[in-house]
Parts: sequence; C-alpha cells; structure tokens
Amino acid sequence: MSELKHRIVETNGIKMHIAEQGKGPLVLLLHGFPEIWYSWRNQIPVFAEAGYHVVAPDLRGYGDTEKPQNIDQYTLLHLVGDIVGLLDALNEETAVIVGNDWGATIAWNAALLRPDKFEGVIALTVPMMPQPPIPPTTVFSQNSEELFYTLYFQTPGVAEKEFEKDARFAIHNLLYSASGDAGPRKGNDGTPNPFSMVSREKGLLSALPIPKMTSWLKEKDLEVYAEAFAKTGFSGGLNYYRNLDKNRELLSCFNGLKVTIPALFIVGTRDVGLSIPGMDQIISEMKSIVPNIRQTIFLEDCGHWAQQEKPKEVSAEILSFLKSL
Repeated sequence: MSELKHRIVETNGIKMHIAEQGKGPLVLLLHGFPEIWYSWRNQIPVFAEAGYHVVAPDLRGYGDTEKPQNIDQYTLLHLVGDIVGLLDALNEETAVIVGNDWGATIAWNAALLRPDKFEGVIALTVPMMPQPPIPPTTVFSQNSEELFYTLYFQTPGVAEKEFEKDARFAIHNLLYSASGDAGPRKGNDGTPNPFSMVSREKGLLSALPIPKMTSWLKEKDLEVYAEAFAKTGFSGGLNYYRNLDKNRELLSCFNGLKVTIPALFIVGTRDVGLSIPGMDQIISEMKSIVPNIRQTIFLEDCGHWAQQEKPKEVSAEILSFLKSL
C-alpha cells in the first residue's frame, strides 16, 4: 500500500495543505472545529487499503492551509469553492465527500450546490438543515450574563484571547468536553450541556469539565493539535461562525433545493448537538430535504468527534456506503 503523503495544492485562490494516500476513486475527508486533517488519521489508511484515493485537507484557515485575514473570506461559498477547486487540483472529475462538524456543513452544501461533482455525501454529527427564515444570530439565546456559544464566537478577538492563552489546554478542553467520555450531554436527562450558554465574564472554558486523556485522544495526538493551533491561532475556524448570517443571505437563492445524491448520516448518542432544541425533529425529518438518505446511524456512548472516538465503527459504516455506490 502507498504511504501517507503531504503536499500543497492551489485551489480557489489559496494554497491548501492535503494529506493523501491510496489510489482509486476519490474520497474527501473534511474536518471540523477545532480539528485539522489529523482527525481522520484512523480512516485514511483503512480507506486507502480498501482501494480509494483518500484526501484529507486542512480547511481554509487551519493548519498549513492559507488563512485569509478578512472575515468575509470564510463564507460557505468560499469553503465549497475550495473543495470544488480541490477536485480540479487533483485532476479528478468527481468524489465522495465526507465531513464532521463544520466539515459536514461544507459537505452537505457541496452536495446541494454541485451534485455533478459529488457521487455521495456522508455527514457526521451535523444534519442537513433548511435555511433559517431569519438571520441565525437573532435566534440564539442571550441575556445580560450569558449568551449562546455561537454568539460568544461572533466578536473578533474575544474567543481568540481565551483560547490562545494556552492553546494546548483549550484544545484538550474543547475536544474532551464534547466527547462521549464527558458523559451524556442531551440536556433532557438532567446533565447540563456545557456548550449551550457561555458566561460573558468567565468565557467558555471555565464551565467545561476538567479534561482527561482518553483511549482515542492520546498525548501524541494532543501534541499534534496543540502545535497546529499554537501556530495558526483560532481565528480561522472562528470566522466560519462569523458568517452564519452572511451564509443565509448568500444562499437564499437556493432555498427549496434538495440534496439529491445518496447520503449517510452518523451521529453519537452523546453528541452535544442533540441537546439543541428541535435537533431530534430536524434529524427525523431530514428525508424531506435529503430524499436519497440511505440511513441515519446512532453510535452509542459517542460524542461529537465520531471518527476519532469510534474509528472502527465509523470506518466500517463509511466503507459499506462507499461500496454501495
């Protein structure tokens, strides 16, 4: 089997770092926040061995990929454009696209906007959702003392100051607290969701449980993440959240479109996203906007980082889907 290789390609006006391995049909693996290509470390060799050309990029603003300074350079149109351009850079006509967290949002929208380029879509943790009727930031809760975490991320420099004080601690805290190891996080069982409301005074990290090393996040893994975010900071990833309202505006002309290509959705039963009001209904009704969704898979005791927490199960489900195509 070929070895894992790293290189820089040009796409959509930026230089993008990719990790790749294998030969065959192209499979793209898109990470979320706060992750980098490394979050797919367990899947890359498995898929390559199974006969696929596997490519996991550092998304715009992350790792060794370029980081535009302007916030308005991080809209979904830019992010989808990066991935469509990546196919051209790889001299590939089509691919199957897989994503977790923000990577899932990009994957869904790539499938929505360019079904000619993507033969299938697999989303982890974040379902396909219809465009909100009003700007998203006007929906999230806030009061004089607390605000929803996505609102906490809106003001440039605020979350950066908290997270960049100790990048290693911030990454460890964020990854552990959103994982299944931190316990059930559905909210309706009496266990609080630490990612819901953030203290305006104390910030996000202070409310999270004390992080521990886990079977899926070892010291060497944490060091890879810590080094990456110590070098780049967090503003690139946070800028994705700062375009929520702009994305609604830019994509309004596509309202009513459906994701028509084959799809698979995977989510952990301990994913913090399940505690968001209405999320259960969104998932159960997803077939109305993703008519060719094959299956929704719930992974027991798994949190928000499914491909890292349950690598064997996730790899098996994805391979089964890929073979079905």
